[in-house]
Formats: sequence, structure tokens, C-alpha cells
Amino acid sequence: MTASAPLHIAIDLGAGSGRVMVGGIGGSGLSLREAHRFHYEPREVSGHLRWDFAALLAGIKEGLRRAPSIAESMRGRLASVGVDSWGVDYGLLDAEGHLLEEPISYRDARTEGVMEEIGARIGREEIFARTGIQFLPFNTLYQLVAHRRDGLPAAAVRLLMIPDLCHHMLCGSISGEHTNASTTQLLGIEDGKWSAVLCERLGIPAGLLPEVVPAGSSLGTLRPELQSGLSVPALRVVAPATHDTGSAVIGTPLGAGWAYVSSGTWSLVGVERKMPLVNVATAHANFTNEGGAFGTVRLLKHVMGLWLLERCRREWGEAGTGLGLPELLARVEAVEGFAGFVFPDDPRFLNPPNMASAIRTAMAETGQTPPTDPALLAKVILDSLALRYASVLATIETLTGERVPGIHIVGGGSQNDYLNQATADAALLPVLAGPAEATALGNVLVQAIGCGEIPSLERGREILRAGVSPRGFEPRRTAAWAAAAARYREIEGRAIA
Repeated sequence: MTASAPLHIAIDLGAGSGRVMVGGIGGSGLSLREAHRFHYEPREVSGHLRWDFAALLAGIKEGLRRAPSIAESMRGRLASVGVDSWGVDYGLLDAEGHLLEEPISYRDARTEGVMEEIGARIGREEIFARTGIQFLPFNTLYQLVAHRRDGLPAAAVRLLMIPDLCHHMLCGSISGEHTNASTTQLLGIEDGKWSAVLCERLGIPAGLLPEVVPAGSSLGTLRPELQSGLSVPALRVVAPATHDTGSAVIGTPLGAGWAYVSSGTWSLVGVERKMPLVNVATAHANFTNEGGAFGTVRLLKHVMGLWLLERCRREWGEAGTGLGLPELLARVEAVEGFAGFVFPDDPRFLNPPNMASAIRTAMAETGQTPPTDPALLAKVILDSLALRYASVLATIETLTGERVPGIHIVGGGSQNDYLNQATADAALLPVLAGPAEATALGNVLVQAIGCGEIPSLERGREILRAGVSPRGFEPRRTAAWAAAAARYREIEGRAIA
């Protein structure tokens, strides 16, 4: 990094934890350093599972406070800041820009049955044709219908998705960025505008919805009180791809035609395209066409992801039987053969009272003997995820008519080498794993493009390739994996029939 090189603050918010990173372009590619990590677990407040938004903002502010010293150590100057987060959740502002109530988590039970009701009333085919988005029970569309029935706050004048809400707190912006807006199932797939038809037919006040701007847009300047209170300069606030998967895919040095898996609490499995794929087959397969930065589209499927293992590890820890992740994975690796399978996207796994019990019940229902040993149950989860990824990728090849030559896994889950190898074995495709910080890298990359440092996404990807060395995993073609895939297909077929 050269002296006084511009640096960018990437605020990356996951569903429960966040990190503030400082990054910039150096001679060997994009450099990245951590300023702060923090947590903000959802909890029951006023009858709903809500995000602790005050804790979230406190974490962001602490990260901003620490950023100047990080920038100094990198011999650069802070130029901009941008926020990405998970999708679908939102907050409501009054006319003075005050948050009216803490945002409700997508794992709250308020949307139970709403998706099915709306699908029967309007028709899933019409909703998909208008939006191109996968049907998930917690999409913003269904959250808003449930919120309207419960009673929207009378003072509400603006709805902002979580990262847009953070940008509002940083600079006063009241716009919404495209990639996160696309997750709502309310944005038109053809024109990129809010669907007036869906809003009218569902009683959603269209006036609440913000103007939609593209990734890379300048939103304003950091509020003066934050500059003085946190001892930071007058940073530009630049919208990255505010949906974390959008940033993760931008931050992946994808090879031509390769699929990606953004692996974390959720696994997002898909391919990057120039045009959406909206037809009967895509709708039937329940795939989604999420907006990407700079004219790209992410054709993908949401898979429940490492949430299953995270919840089990928490439960085992509370029961005093927990293991550190390295030891747990070593025990998984030592297991011969397979311990069983589940369909990871079974709705029962979204937020059960006890995840381990839910998995064992699902196994028993399919004639399997549920293990009690944590290592065996962890193996069930990881092998099932690998086989689910392979199934999704096979469907992508059918939908697009194009062969997927390999899989690039990024995000925190890319550090799980057992799952990386299992994915290669299940899909019979080579796997590249890393970077783990693809989301923050993509966030920084879009800010750099928005600030005029990089001319295009293509050039940004060249810089990424120069500075990233992913680990490789070659498929092992064994009869055992073929038999496992056949057994898994039976279980998945029963689940989605």
C-alpha cells in the first residue's frame, strides 16, 4: 500500500454478528484488515423476535472509531464507507428520520402461512413472472403483509432495508440499493422498479418504499456529529452491493462459467449471469434471480447452510457436550462411511426449539437410525449439505443448458475443508475455497469503483485474482459417494414432492 492511498471501510453485517474492515488496493491486490467484530443477537421484544439495532449501531460506531488507526498502520487515508447485510429485513422511519421500532427478524413466526395464502390469492406464477424471486416464507413481501395486518405504525413514512437503514444513520440517505431491494420479492424483474400491482393487490403502501439506486452510488457524507464524536474524517458514504451475497459474489475471482457457494449461516448456491432466467422451469424449481452489481444477475438457490451445525454446536455447548470446531471436524473426518442424511431445506430447520432433535426426528421419519454422538450428527449435516449443493448445481445445468466446470466456495464456510472436499466428491467437480472474507472484499471493490479508483468490475476481478490464492479440492469418484447420492435423492424427493 502506497503512502496516502485511499482506503475504504467495509461494514459487513451477518444475521447476528458484524465486522468492520478497512481495505484498499495495493501492489499485490486488495488488502484487508479487521477493525472490529461485534454481536447483536435477536431477542423477544413486544411479542416478536427483534434485532438489537442499538447494539448493531454501537458496533458500527466502535468500528469507525478504530478505523483511523488501522488506516494509519496501512499507510493510507480513509476515503469512504459502505454497509452490506443479510436480506429481507427492514426498519420503518418517521418523517424526522427516527426508527419507529426495532426491526423484526426473518426468523420470527409472524409470516407462518402468509406465503401460501398470498400464492393462492394471486398465484405463484404471476408473482414469479413479475419479480423472478424464489419463494421463501420470510421474504419482505410476506413480512409486510403480516406487518400490515398487525398494524403498521401510523407515523411510518419510509421503509429501508437493514443496510439502507445503516446508511441513513451514517449520512441521512433515504434511498434503497438495488441488490438488497431485489430480495424483497416486490421489485420488478424487468424494470427494476417497485411493483405497483403487487403493492395495490396486497394493501402494501407503495409510498413507504424508497427510491432504488445502483451499487456504487454515492449516498452522502458522514454526519458531522459522527465525524467529531468518532474522530473520523468526512467520509463519502458509498452503497456497495448491499446484499451480503451480492458483495460476496463480486468479491469472488470466478472462473468462466464456474458456480459459487457463499457459505455461512446460509449457503447461496448459484451462477452469475448477464440476464435473469424467468420461465416456467425456473419457477417450478423455485430458483431466484437476485440483482447483482454492475448489471449482473445471481441465479441461485438459498440452502439452509451451516445454521444447522451452528445451532447444534450451541445446544451441545449448553449441555456440556460441546467440542471445538477443529476437534469436531477431525472426528467427522475419522468416521468411516456415512451416518445418514437429511434434506437441509426442510422448513422445520428454520428456527426449531432444538435443532439436534429436529434433525433426529427427520432422520427417523425416513427410516434411518438417528445418531446421538455429536460427531456423527455433524457428519449427517455436512454430507447432506454437500449433496444438496450437488443437487442444486445439477438443476442449474438443466435450467441454463450450460455445464458448470467447477465450484468456488467463499465466506466463513470456505474454511471447513471437510465440507469443501465433500462438495467436490458429491458434485464430481473441482472446488476452489477462499477467500473467507469475500463479502468484505466485494464491498471494498464496489466502493473503489464508485470512487473512481477502478474503471470496471472486470478490472476489479483481475486485481482479485492477482491477490487471492484459493485452496483446491479434486473430486474423488467412489462407489460410496454414488450410493450416498442415490439415498439422498430419495430423501430430497420425498421432501419436495
